[in-house]
Amino acid sequence: MFKINCLNPIANVGLDLFTDHYAMVDRFHDANAVIVRSSSVHDLELPRELVAIARAGAGVNNIPLDKCAENGVVVFNTPGANANGVKEMVIAALIISARNIVGGVNWVNSCGQDPEVAKLVEKKKSKFVGTEIKGRKLGVIGLGAVGVLVANAANKLDMEVYGYDPFISVDAAWNLSKYIKHSKSLDEIFRECDFITVHVPSTDQTKGMFNHETFAVMKDGVVILNFSRDTLVNDEDMIEALGSGKVGRYVTDFPNPKVCGVEGVIPIPHLGASTNESEDNCAVMAVRQLMDYLENGNIKNSVNYPNCDMGVCMQTGRIAINHRNIPNMLSQFTSTFAKENINIPDMINKSKGHYAYTILDIEAPATPEFAQKLREIDGVLKVRIIR
Repeated sequence: MFKINCLNPIANVGLDLFTDHYAMVDRFHDANAVIVRSSSVHDLELPRELVAIARAGAGVNNIPLDKCAENGVVVFNTPGANANGVKEMVIAALIISARNIVGGVNWVNSCGQDPEVAKLVEKKKSKFVGTEIKGRKLGVIGLGAVGVLVANAANKLDMEVYGYDPFISVDAAWNLSKYIKHSKSLDEIFRECDFITVHVPSTDQTKGMFNHETFAVMKDGVVILNFSRDTLVNDEDMIEALGSGKVGRYVTDFPNPKVCGVEGVIPIPHLGASTNESEDNCAVMAVRQLMDYLENGNIKNSVNYPNCDMGVCMQTGRIAINHRNIPNMLSQFTSTFAKENINIPDMINKSKGHYAYTILDIEAPATPEFAQKLREIDGVLKVRIIR
């Protein structure tokens, strides 16, 4: 029986996929696997029996990835499950920022009780004249699941779209419209585009990528859309750029005390993926990935361990090993099996950074005693008997 804990409410359409082999538990420390959305896991002690954490969403800043990897805990996310919801919000933000809709709505609300409000609107609406996005240049930084959808949608709205992603996947490239201009550098995006939307993870290379130096390259009045990560923008430099007019508007899905209330900032309460459909899609993907890992040992969409798929076990036994990516691990595994006269008809080994993962199908039942011998090998972090 696998014990599942949910740190946040998870859509029932996902939880209903669990079979009678699973039980929901209230305590994190009782769980074999955990599903989380926004709750922080950083300060929680990882239970000894915990083998997996599934993030029902794309970002994993709330999960200690290295700590989990070192404890043999595989962390999954659900890339693409909420991509359409975020895409629609970005397109809405494009139009809202171009047409000064927020400023107009706020002004109407401020004088809405005036009996002459209808006449006031006709006199004052010129203060909120905006621009159309048709024919404008949009730069999309990051052409993953969300970025590709945004680029294609903006192209269909007759925008001139520039895309930049030096690490674009084959699938993303196939899905990208042929009309998207391929930018070979960020400087081209910064120089040419009237609107810039960013869809990249927060890394040492991307943190603070929107700053005084990059703003200086951009057009005056450029609009920045951030539905990716708050750390990508240097808030002090953004406020200065808004004050000087270098940045016309800044739409962010990550409000904080520094930018809230600043003229030109449109703060949105982290609604990018907040749709019923996105939550359902993320829940279903997270649960399916957990079940495949728990029942078959397969890994898909992990952020701290390599993807690894051996399908359903057709042999007598299967053992999965989380271990450090260091020399001589496989030979130690196979020699341990050989000493017990256990044949290995099939196996797979994959690595990702400092960590690796091995699945071995064997022609004998996997016993707890044998699993313990594997655990005693230096560099082994966790051993699971799959069947």
